[in-house]
Amino acid sequence: MITYGNKISEKEYNDLRKAVGWNTLSKEQAERGLMNSAFLTVAYKDGKAVGMARVVGDGGYIVIIADVMVLPEFQGQGIGRQLMNNVMDYLKNSMQKNDFLMVNLMAAPNKEGFYKKFGFIERPNENMGAGMVMYLKKE
Repeated sequence: MITYGNKISEKEYNDLRKAVGWNTLSKEQAERGLMNSAFLTVAYKDGKAVGMARVVGDGGYIVIIADVMVLPEFQGQGIGRQLMNNVMDYLKNSMQKNDFLMVNLMAAPNKEGFYKKFGFIERPNENMGAGMVMYLKKE
């Protein structure tokens, strides 16, 4: 049975990142990022993290959904959908009357259809340019 909570260790976080083909982070950097998340939702199987998603933001208008990942052997079981439902519930419940949020995310290749089910729109389109990214590394 899959259960959901809001705690994940740096090691479990990096294990998930590695399993989905993403770069791992130093222990300190991973801990900083997790600690500064506005919201975390984690899927567990027998006490082990098998998926997660998190939200970062400015506390006002801008939020970013980040690190939506599920171990490959657990994909296709509705875990990602439940993680996103948890995120969307958090966002909706955190809003005050008349609030307007701009919710951003960067979809992994070929995952755009998954996010469209939650109401996200693809970029570029007639009103918005392509999303952009830059990686910085300090030696």
